[in-house]
Amino acid sequence: MGKSLLIVESPTKVKTLSKFLGKDYVIKATVGHIKDLPKSKLGVDVDHGFEPQFLVLKGKSKIVSEIKKIGKEADRIYIGSDPDREGEAIAFHVAEVIGKNKEVERVLFHEITKKGVLDAMQNPTKLDEAKYNAQKARRILDRLVGYKISPILWEKVSYGLSAGRVQSVALRLVCDREEEIESFVKEEYWVIDVELQLPSGERFTATLEKKDGGKIRISSEEEAKKIRDALQGKEFIIENIEEKEKNVFPQPAFITSRMQQEASRMLRFSPKKTMLLAQKLYEGVDIGEEGPTGLITYMRTDSVRVSNEAIFAARHYIEESFGKTYLPVKPHFFKNKKTAQDAHEAIRPTLVHLTPDRVKPYLDKDVFLLYDLIWKRFVASQMEQKTLKTKSIDIRAADFTFVARGSEVLFDGFTRIYEEKGEDNGEEKAGLPEMTAGQRLSLMEILPEQRFTTPPSRYTEASLIRTLEMKGIGRPSTYATIVSTVQDRSYVKKDKMKLFPTPLGKTIEKLLREFFPLVIDIGFTAMMEERLDLIEDGKKDWVKQLEKFNVAFEKELHSAREGMVSLKKEERETDIICDKCGKKMLLRWSKNGEYLVCSGKPECKNKKNVRTEEDGTIAVVEEEVKGICTECGGNLIEKRGKFGRFLACSNYPACKHTEPYTLGFSCPEEGCTGKLVERTSKKKKRFTACSRYPDCTFATNREPAEGPCPSCGAPTLFAYRNRPLCLRKGCGWKSK
Repeated sequence: MGKSLLIVESPTKVKTLSKFLGKDYVIKATVGHIKDLPKSKLGVDVDHGFEPQFLVLKGKSKIVSEIKKIGKEADRIYIGSDPDREGEAIAFHVAEVIGKNKEVERVLFHEITKKGVLDAMQNPTKLDEAKYNAQKARRILDRLVGYKISPILWEKVSYGLSAGRVQSVALRLVCDREEEIESFVKEEYWVIDVELQLPSGERFTATLEKKDGGKIRISSEEEAKKIRDALQGKEFIIENIEEKEKNVFPQPAFITSRMQQEASRMLRFSPKKTMLLAQKLYEGVDIGEEGPTGLITYMRTDSVRVSNEAIFAARHYIEESFGKTYLPVKPHFFKNKKTAQDAHEAIRPTLVHLTPDRVKPYLDKDVFLLYDLIWKRFVASQMEQKTLKTKSIDIRAADFTFVARGSEVLFDGFTRIYEEKGEDNGEEKAGLPEMTAGQRLSLMEILPEQRFTTPPSRYTEASLIRTLEMKGIGRPSTYATIVSTVQDRSYVKKDKMKLFPTPLGKTIEKLLREFFPLVIDIGFTAMMEERLDLIEDGKKDWVKQLEKFNVAFEKELHSAREGMVSLKKEERETDIICDKCGKKMLLRWSKNGEYLVCSGKPECKNKKNVRTEEDGTIAVVEEEVKGICTECGGNLIEKRGKFGRFLACSNYPACKHTEPYTLGFSCPEEGCTGKLVERTSKKKKRFTACSRYPDCTFATNREPAEGPCPSCGAPTLFAYRNRPLCLRKGCGWKSK
């Protein structure tokens, strides 16, 4: 009897599966896709049913030949690529290269454990054509948008630019938020707190909330002073005390978007990094005597459903580890959103008894941190509720009502091991002392405070994913790619976890909004996602959906080709006079934003950075002197180029001296006299390095902060989760 052939995506998965299946199987990895559309052309026959021209990828010929050869000799052929649309596409492409003479079977590994693998192998299915059609439709949609809009941007704006179907909507969200922030007008308001004392001597603080029974808003210092004066000498009496018990329910096990959000907030991982780490945990990690084992279930899912076996295992662990008080009478079951596909379980540990402490010695630091997060979230989801006792005190002083609120934890429940960061569980910072209605209080101090309304917050990667999910843009398998792509294209930059549109991003978004309103429309993009889901369910024809899209899209393409102004050639005369030759300056556009160039070019090479004021006028950004040029004695000024900020001599082009942008901190390494400078990698990621490179190789992506280190005396510390950290070799001091 011959061997069976099993084809999967990842070499890591091969190692894990070999342990479970033994010598009767030959297991080969495709290492991702083996076919894709050609890079050099559209590769889609629009006139003949949108037929895609999938070609074997460069570098995959050897793998394809091996699969063909072994496939001819194998008794049975199984394809176990990932259980999603991309995995189904790989399965179809593998089946194509094997040929129609051989029957192939599809196996779906939702978890890479012995039980999960053997169950899947004993219950093979057929290739899912509807799921493959959905992947084809998405791939062709993205190809049409990318390969037809991009050449227009090359011609009109700058070579090398591109526009993605879903990424353009994400860019729009970031730009819309930036517009809201820029147009926001802050409003003044005042808050009045009072410090009160009980007859027992205990003190607490209350806040003014009502006057004559209605809500009060204090909009000026004058109003606040009048109220402060009116309160002098008034009796403060406890009018009402309300106590309640509040139960806080645990959150379900992670879906993909929630995992990415929490890993971003709690671990500072990018969505892309989170998915790479989760892939490792899913495919299998060598954990000593037990060998390679998949530690989590499949990590691309929008379902909160969990198997009964996993729930039983979690409940057994909770009772054994924490006692019956932490075990609810009945298991917790969570409802999916109506839009959830429910193809896979929630993300959970495959084996609850493999606790974070048990596997920690075998995992890299970041892999462990993510596993710890997933494991705790799942176990907490099956633990008892948290119980709070909340207290609200109404205090009357003349016709004013002050309110004090507090709470205490009666039972910590699931929060003993996990509590979602930033989640409002109703818990205040402190409780309130015991008091009774009718008690008179002593006024110790009136504390008026001026405040201002704040603009909406800029998106973080986590909040952008949450918004995309809420609006129906993208799917679990695409969130990380969407967020990383807009940054890789330099349309959006990340600074201190916040996302900002770059000048280039603003320009592209403006052009897309004007000429491709359909492509960038949030509602339309969400509708296309729903149609892709319906194609996967076999309820929509993929070719007809592409035809509908393409009719409208071609109209927008024609409009853009005819009407889009070439920013490459556009120059606008201003009233600003060149300080070198006296001629008028011209406004131009570049990837880094608008700038001024002298109309006396090429004889006069004067250029100026500018900013647009609120009233639309153009103002010159004065160049700040950052130092003295060591070659000619001129001023060093800040410039921005392909690889970020740098310092250049103001006497350019006569003097072409440049220096890295100095951050004003000393290198922390012992004996080094270098300064920390800003650098940008080839992938356009900003980092901090020593100016004496290559003599000193110190580099980090953390923000420098004031020193010295209390342990080793290093002159500079670095921010680590909002706490200072020393990065000098051999030290590693960390603030508690």
